[in-house]
Amino acid sequence: MSILFINACVRENSRTLILAKNILSSMSGEIIEVDLNQENISPLNRELLEKRECLLRGERKDDPMLCYARQFANADEIVIAAPFWDLSFPAILKAYMEQITVAGITFEYSNGISHGLCKAKRLIYVTTSGGPILADFGYEYIKALAKGFYGISQTKAYRAMNLDANMIAAEDVLTKADISVIE
Repeated sequence: MSILFINACVRENSRTLILAKNILSSMSGEIIEVDLNQENISPLNRELLEKRECLLRGERKDDPMLCYARQFANADEIVIAAPFWDLSFPAILKAYMEQITVAGITFEYSNGISHGLCKAKRLIYVTTSGGPILADFGYEYIKALAKGFYGISQTKAYRAMNLDANMIAAEDVLTKADISVIE
């Protein structure tokens, strides 16, 4: 079983990363990490979108440009770690989501309705915040894509909030944080 771990944590001592690695340690399977800070991922612009459309028209789904979409579609389980920033997540994760949301690889349209093509049945989203999370547009966005486009029926979020207000350092996040689970 393969677990695709999408790491959108920017800080070296990320509390989100600590929580995610703890969750990953309880899972069985080969963990394949995509550290978005180490990848050369750009938001889609006109040039990249035209190139992708050309590849798809030519049935060239094996092109390196589509590697993230293929990897995501073939994973047995998916874990995304992203700190809570500005009611959402870091922009690099949005750019990654643009790279993997590819018709013919992660989803397809049939009679105007999207159908997921992803192998995974479960996606876990991990986030932490210094203050309260009053509206989590990050998880809701990921959940909507997972269920509405990718065909991933189960989503779960692990959230640890108010870490700065409670002065919880990275090394104490697992023992002192109030971690909630949302399904």
